[in-house]
Amino acid sequence: MVPDIATPDTTAPAATVGVPDKPTVDGLEEKWIGRWAAEDTYGFDRDAALAAPRERIWSIDTPPPTASGSLHVGHVFSYTHTDIVARYQRMRGKHVYYPMGWDDNGLPTERRVQNYYGVRCDPGLPYDPSFEPPAKPGKDQVPISRRNFVELCMQLTEDDEAEFEKLWRRVGLSVDWTNVYRTISESSRATAQRMFLRNLARGEAYAQEAPTLWDVTFRTAVAQAELEDRERPGAYHRIGFSGPDGPVFIETTRPELIPACVALVAHPDDERYQPLFGTTVRTPLFDVEVPVVAHRLAEPDKGSGIAMICTFGDLNDVTWWRELQLPTRAIVGWDGRLLADPPADVPAGPYAELAGKTVFSAQQRIVEMLRESGDLEGDPRPITHPVKFFEKGERPLEIVTTRQWYIRNGGRDADLRDALVARGREIQWVPEHMRHRYDNWVEGLNGDWLISRQRFFGVPFPVWYRLDEAGEPDFENPILAAAESLPVDPSSDVPPGFEESQRGNPGGFMADPDVMDTWATSSLSPQVASGWDTDPELFAKVFPMDQRPQAHDIIRTWLFSTVVRAHFEHGTVPWTHATISGFVVDPDRKKMSKSKGNATTPIDVLERYGTDAVRWRAAGARPGADSPFDEAQMKVGRRLAMKILNVGKFVLGLGASASLTADQVTQPIDRALLTGLAAVVEDATAALESYNYTRALEVTEAFFWSFCDDYVELVKSRAYGSGDAATSAQAALAVALDVQLRLFAPVLPFATEEVWSWWQTGSVHRAAWPAASELPADGDPAIVAVTAAALAAVRKAKSDAKQSMRAEVETATVTVASDRLPLVEAGQSDLVDAGRIRTLTVRPGEGELTVDVVLAEVAEG
Repeated sequence: MVPDIATPDTTAPAATVGVPDKPTVDGLEEKWIGRWAAEDTYGFDRDAALAAPRERIWSIDTPPPTASGSLHVGHVFSYTHTDIVARYQRMRGKHVYYPMGWDDNGLPTERRVQNYYGVRCDPGLPYDPSFEPPAKPGKDQVPISRRNFVELCMQLTEDDEAEFEKLWRRVGLSVDWTNVYRTISESSRATAQRMFLRNLARGEAYAQEAPTLWDVTFRTAVAQAELEDRERPGAYHRIGFSGPDGPVFIETTRPELIPACVALVAHPDDERYQPLFGTTVRTPLFDVEVPVVAHRLAEPDKGSGIAMICTFGDLNDVTWWRELQLPTRAIVGWDGRLLADPPADVPAGPYAELAGKTVFSAQQRIVEMLRESGDLEGDPRPITHPVKFFEKGERPLEIVTTRQWYIRNGGRDADLRDALVARGREIQWVPEHMRHRYDNWVEGLNGDWLISRQRFFGVPFPVWYRLDEAGEPDFENPILAAAESLPVDPSSDVPPGFEESQRGNPGGFMADPDVMDTWATSSLSPQVASGWDTDPELFAKVFPMDQRPQAHDIIRTWLFSTVVRAHFEHGTVPWTHATISGFVVDPDRKKMSKSKGNATTPIDVLERYGTDAVRWRAAGARPGADSPFDEAQMKVGRRLAMKILNVGKFVLGLGASASLTADQVTQPIDRALLTGLAAVVEDATAALESYNYTRALEVTEAFFWSFCDDYVELVKSRAYGSGDAATSAQAALAVALDVQLRLFAPVLPFATEEVWSWWQTGSVHRAAWPAASELPADGDPAIVAVTAAALAAVRKAKSDAKQSMRAEVETATVTVASDRLPLVEAGQSDLVDAGRIRTLTVRPGEGELTVDVVLAEVAEG
């Protein structure tokens, strides 16, 4: 049984486990990963949580990593940040609901499967239950049915996820590994399909045939949130259209779209073209009559100030086409090549020179044709300009007309947009300024969220369409799957009232061929992880969740889409806190990525320096801030982990034990230490409450090094003795070690657990987070600081004289300001012992503390 985390045990008797002769950080991961799993240290006690008040639960919407991807140190840093918070909240006595998910579906998985097995999906092929992928993938990919392809995707992602889990366990994530979900599992598919049907029933989802941003490599639609601008070389071509009073020159980077031209457009206030508004011109080469129109989006200072409207060259073309109600002349196909046949009113003769060519080749040919016809004035003028790409694509996007599914997101509804902006203000952002990225994204939306993709490995839309007697689908009256039948795959399942033999035949039915965008399913991670439609009792306890950790680059995608789904379904935000990580960048401050070749493999770093060292460096990356990666820094973290082991062994060897308490601390310098530690507890607690794990580590680490270098050295002679003074030192050492282990535990789980096991029972990660009230409040921390400064001066004198630290001091005279005399006097006996001082004189003076030292060996010589 997992102990009740709401009431941690802090009074357990000492353990009997021995302290190793030579402590080492090497091998701690293997030891404690296995122990934690066997003892279910991080298990979520569902029954206890359901019986507890909501404020005693901490639920985390853990980012599900893409299972087909590869992890780098940046991922380790961001997931460590979440784990630090989870461990802290657990030690605060909360039931921590910390599941893990895997984002299986989407393009990355399909590409990996294609390359790994040497196959490609052909939805027209029948399922082959005996299919085995090639033993050695060849140059040509083997076509297989969609069902066979999906089976390979499921198999490979399952293998990948097993490797990911090993890595995350090595990182020390305190995830409940009995609570893992996959975004493509049967349960997740049912959740996504059920939510879609509910969106559809409420009018929040709809289908529409419209111009769509299209990736010609993957042959799929792309949403606004997946776009990125890339600077590309291009050229302006000055081309003459035949006007009523002579040529009208336009300047365009896409001359290959002249056959798709439906109008010329200029700004209504542009005096140069006002006489042409309402008239027509004729296109070069094709001699098609097109109107000259006015629109506010035309830019008088760009090119010649008048532009082609083509269907479709860019997003402005779509706006002009829609608002001016222009006709459509589509010439670019889904494969990025010009269609074989021209639009109905475009002459076939000149178009035949372009048919079937890529847009690049078509551009080259039409420029030659324009030059031959005399319609191209001068040479093309080279430029560099931003071109829209799919974030995962390698070729510029085209715009083609397709039928797609959408979810309303405020892009065309000001009231909804305002409501979603208001939702953003209900979330506590860490850091706060990240909310502006959310606001700017929502306020800049210009269309609804396109959620359908023309892919294979994803959650299918639970929809079929009747076919009329001509075999044409009735899109206006879709057949929807019943809620109790979910999940369904319309490509293999049959709608009610039909038989499989009617699939694809006139009078029968067809399946919706598309799958949901990966964001349309991962946007439901809170609902999937919390059991929205599988465990409503649990869902009522943990939703809205407490924390959404994620990187800042996907605020516009994952974070925003999750807010949209929760707003529609639950009328609330999906979580109360959004903790945003920065990037880990290389020394040149470039984002780490596999494609750039600058990503560091996590397992290599973990094995070289140890997990605690890597987590220590991760904790130094502040929320929301990018952090440069330098392996040399890991050495500092490893040194800290080793120091915790060594000082733990040393302190326990001085007589510290779990049976000693703060009540037995009687000496002023000992009480001073613990009062100073109380202030550290307060600072670290306040920092972690505000997610400033960096600050919490800084104050804890600063105290720890002073404790090791100053306090332990000052009192070790006394601690070796007997009597009340010795007991006071031993008790102070025991309490200080206990508290510091708990303070370090969220960041350095392995070293702290190891030392804890030498003298305490249970796990440090199930112990209570320390409270200042555990420690004396009447000590003066300055006693330790002043006494330590005096000892440092004595040591320096020995070092300058090239003497051993064990060398005797004949006399030491401490001069200090009058008001600080009592501080030195309070630590005088420990200073004498630690400095091996025969005669110590303390006298008042002015300015900083000074120490005059006469070494015994020098005096006798």
